[in-house]
Amino acid sequence: MPDSGPLGPPLPEQRPTPPTPAPVASGLHVTPTAAHFLAGLHPPVSLPAPPPAPPAAPAERDAHDAAAAGPGAPVLPDAAPAGPDLQVMSDAATAASAVRDMPATTEAGSALRRVLRGPTGPGTASLSVAHRYQPTLPDPVPRTAPAQPAAGQAVPGLYHHPVPEPDPARVEEVSRRIKRWAEDEVQLYPEEWEGQFDGFSVGRYMVACHPDAPTVDHLMLATRLMVAENAVDDCYCEDHGGSPVGLGGRLLLAHTALDHFHTTAEYTPAWRESLTSDAPRRAYDSAMGYFVDAATPSQADRYRHDMARLHMGYLAEAAWAQTGHVPEVWEYLAMRQFNNFRPCPTITDTVGGYELPADLHARPDMQRVIALAGNATTIVNDLYSYTKELNSPGRHLNLPVVIAEREQLSERDAYLKAIDVHNELQHAFEAAAADLAEACPLPPVLRFLKGVAAWVDGNHDWHRTNTYRYTLPDFW
Repeated sequence: MPDSGPLGPPLPEQRPTPPTPAPVASGLHVTPTAAHFLAGLHPPVSLPAPPPAPPAAPAERDAHDAAAAGPGAPVLPDAAPAGPDLQVMSDAATAASAVRDMPATTEAGSALRRVLRGPTGPGTASLSVAHRYQPTLPDPVPRTAPAQPAAGQAVPGLYHHPVPEPDPARVEEVSRRIKRWAEDEVQLYPEEWEGQFDGFSVGRYMVACHPDAPTVDHLMLATRLMVAENAVDDCYCEDHGGSPVGLGGRLLLAHTALDHFHTTAEYTPAWRESLTSDAPRRAYDSAMGYFVDAATPSQADRYRHDMARLHMGYLAEAAWAQTGHVPEVWEYLAMRQFNNFRPCPTITDTVGGYELPADLHARPDMQRVIALAGNATTIVNDLYSYTKELNSPGRHLNLPVVIAEREQLSERDAYLKAIDVHNELQHAFEAAAADLAEACPLPPVLRFLKGVAAWVDGNHDWHRTNTYRYTLPDFW
């Protein structure tokens, strides 16, 4: 893949400097307008013509569709991700509609700027906490022409927020680097899988999900981990040699690449040698090495914890596959709270070059926000991958399949109900994030919430536009 002009000649991959942990600031004024924080997260953007709506839908779906139709209010000056890498493609008609449908944000933006700025006046510069959570921006570079919106149809009736087209220069550079890493550093796949690797479009995926990443090096932290996670899923669980039989042992040994094995001198060399024994372990070991060098110890341990959650979800699904058990709908959703995308948005601060302190990350209301984000994005995957999984060998559990069997619904009705489940989870995520922004309007909290919301939106956009992998069922 050719090098990206605007990003300059290829440079050796550098590991970003870990952010310096900052003490939690106390005594910041809590503004009553912080509840409007999320109203400014979703800029109006140009998109392909929307697909037709379902012919007959219940009243609740109509309400959700109406919410989905409005792309949101204009971004507040301080709520927009910093840097030149996010170009908003807006038009007057969409913006006018957004203003009508969303609360006024002028006053909210002013108050939010005061919160982010901290104390002002002579002698107060050292007291400000806001500068600790601003991204380290790259030097300005010439921009490429704005990218045209990618093709792809959104699931009709799905509540989501459009995103601007990811910066094409960054997409190209991340794509080039990740392929070089996969082929040269970890020997991730045989030659015959190259088309599938390219079709995954991981460069577009990660640039869309992390618009505030200060450099390509920061984006690569997330990109390597995403590719490594998918290698484990494909090779251990799914279509490329995966099997539920013996999965626990394989996952345990792979997990030691993330959470190192500490043992006696006699047995350590054998363990270290095992980390190179297959592609998933090589990928985990390398990707985690880059991440640990760039993250704080707290951020690295947070990621290990979330990956343990993910692996536990894999094991539950594998156990059901071995016994032929179709779970109740609530049981399936419980499994999906663990077997989901949670490890990806939870590292948004590391990729952004700052840290959400551990005590703020551990707050129950923050944990609810992160869990709801992971749950909603995972149902997005169920909906977009539904046709792909039906056409794959074996039986794949996903939400529409479980609803159809457990609630005795047709395939179409089960799929439409799964859309409703997603929409309720997405609304709950946004409400929980707004409540947290009001209850704790500290700069790292606000920025982290923005990052998680951006990841949720970018994840949907990647599913919508990845027509190599996904096609929608013919239910409309």
